[in-house]
Amino acid sequence: MRKYEIVDGRVKALRDFSDVKKGEVGGYVKGEHNLSHEGDCWVYEGAKVSEYADVYGDAKVYGYAKVSGWAKVYGYADVSGSAKVYGCADVSEYADVSEYADVYGDAKVYGYADVSGNEQINRKTST
Repeated sequence: MRKYEIVDGRVKALRDFSDVKKGEVGGYVKGEHNLSHEGDCWVYEGAKVSEYADVYGDAKVYGYAKVSGWAKVYGYADVSGSAKVYGCADVSEYADVSEYADVYGDAKVYGYADVSGNEQINRKTST
């Protein structure tokens, strides 16, 4: 069952789920390949997911965060603030990437990892 449609490049909820209400307008996506219709994943207003990046599961992208390239954000992961996840990076499980952090290259951030501030991660990180 579809949970959103794309209107002028932004996602618009077609039903209630998680903390998202029907009719709520979220962030920008390049296409439906960027955000799954399954789970409670969402791209909130101000955030952007582009190129071939993929957000799925119960992951959330919000604030002014950007996810691009072939990056994947999934599980219960959060990407927020002005953080960037790009390249072939994976952010998963309960990981939190926030503030001005950059996760890129072949980085894998997972478990309960917290990447914040001005950190730049391009390798495997977990807690």
